[in-house]
Parts: sequence; structure tokens; C-alpha cells
Amino acid sequence: MTSKVRVKVGSRQLALTNLDKVLYPDAAYTKAEVIDYYTRISPVLLPHLRGRPLTVKRYPDGVDGQFFFEKNIPAHTPEWVRAVRLPAPGSTKNREEIDFAVVDDLPTLVYYANLAALEIHVPMWRVGEDGKPVPPDTLVFDLDPGAPATIVECCRVALLLREALKDDGLESFPKTSGNKGMQLYVPWDRDAGTAEYAKALARRMESEHSFVTSVMAKKARPGKVFIDWSQNNPAKTTVAPYSLRANRVPTVSTPLLWEEVEDCDSPDRLVFTADDVLERVAEHGDLFSPVGA
Repeated sequence: MTSKVRVKVGSRQLALTNLDKVLYPDAAYTKAEVIDYYTRISPVLLPHLRGRPLTVKRYPDGVDGQFFFEKNIPAHTPEWVRAVRLPAPGSTKNREEIDFAVVDDLPTLVYYANLAALEIHVPMWRVGEDGKPVPPDTLVFDLDPGAPATIVECCRVALLLREALKDDGLESFPKTSGNKGMQLYVPWDRDAGTAEYAKALARRMESEHSFVTSVMAKKARPGKVFIDWSQNNPAKTTVAPYSLRANRVPTVSTPLLWEEVEDCDSPDRLVFTADDVLERVAEHGDLFSPVGA
């Protein structure tokens, strides 16, 4: 029998279900704690989600169970959840268009947390008030280490990228992926395309540093850091700042201080759980506030 609790979130009534279900067994972390985390982190998370079409990874039976990506808004979604209909080139289900949800407020965030949408992914662009896409406001480099390289080597590459971007008059902001790598975000207001710029810089880094590759092929990546510039393709998404990840414990994609990147000498130093991140935000605020917010 499904347990259900009715709550008021803002001006909306929500029915929360199976709150005692354990979604992260190694940490005994329940759905109630997932909802609590997303509620408490919402002041810094929501600015990075507003206006961005949503893709989630749902884990209804926890991180040990089956999961699925969901872009199309579920049929049972409340009418007050904002939806935008957008073209879906390359859809795996041969759809010409997809109705995406947009997380503009806390009730929508809690609604998705209750669906066990542990991971939140969004593109580098938004839709306007009319629901039409606007040009990207963010550029991203996704840094993925090929074993035996780790996030320590990713930090080394991030520092090189920071200097190259600074030379081009661009500021950059680092975060962990919440898994083994990290991302570098760049606020973008230029006419040039983000994908073209990111590709050119990744190729340049590859030509100058033997431990860097801009090639996606697995065989090219052992011991190197792959700079994935292709995340700037409008059809792609990247895990949002402050999103949980579906690991053994509730790790989070965590904005970093540059000092932490500079000082990183062990992968363990840049692993942060939900509780850690709430403490970090209480201390530092939103380190990603200049990024597309």
C-alpha cells in the first residue's frame, strides 16, 4: 500500500508518497531526505533552473534499481507546472516535438523530487516568456578523467582553461560533477557560437598538453583528461549545480572555490554530500551566482 502525505508548498497542494523509502541504501538516505535537501537548497538551485527545459534521471526504486531519463512531461503532471513544447531533433522515440517541464518554482522542484528524480539536467540556454529558445547564456567544459587520471588531473586542466579564458576576457567557475569529473562554466554574452569556441579551445589545449584530449573515443582517453566541448550542443544537457547524483551515497554536483581547485591533491578532497553542500552554502552562499542566474 502506498503511503501518502498531503502538504502545502507555497500556494500548491502536493501529495508526497513513500517518504520512508530508502533511495540511497549505503547512507540509509530516504525519499523524505531527498525532498528535504531539494527544499533547503532551492534558494540557490532554482536560479540555475528557471527557464531551462528539464531532463531528469528518475530512480523510483533507489540507486540500486532501474532508472530512466525523462524529458517529456509525465501525463499526470499538475497543470500548474510550466511546460514548453520544443523541437526534438534526434529523439530516440521519433518525436518531432517534446513537452518539457521548466522548474521555475519550489512546488515544481518538490513535485519532481517526489518522483525520485534524483538527478537534474539542463541545457546551457533558456526559453523566453513566449516559450521560444533564446541564445545560450552559458558555455561549459565537461572534464572527464580517463583512469588512472582522476579529478586531481581535471583540476590541473581547469586551471589551464581558466588562464586561457581569462586571456580572452572570460571569467570561469568550477564545480564537481558529483561523480568522478568536473565542469567549468563560463557566462556567455557574445555573438559567437559557444560550441565553436569551446571546440577550438579544447583542440588548442590538446595540442599544447600531452595529458589532454578533445577526442571522445575511449581508446584516446586512458591517463588523460577529456575536455568535452560538445556539451554546448543545444540538444545536450549537463547536470545542474547542486543536483544530487545517483551514487552509493548522496553526492552533489558542487560549486567550488578556485582555491580548492588549486590545492586539490586527492580525489577525496572534492567529494561532497548533500549535508556537506548545505553547510557550504550556509558559509559561502551561491558560488555560481554569476553563472546564468
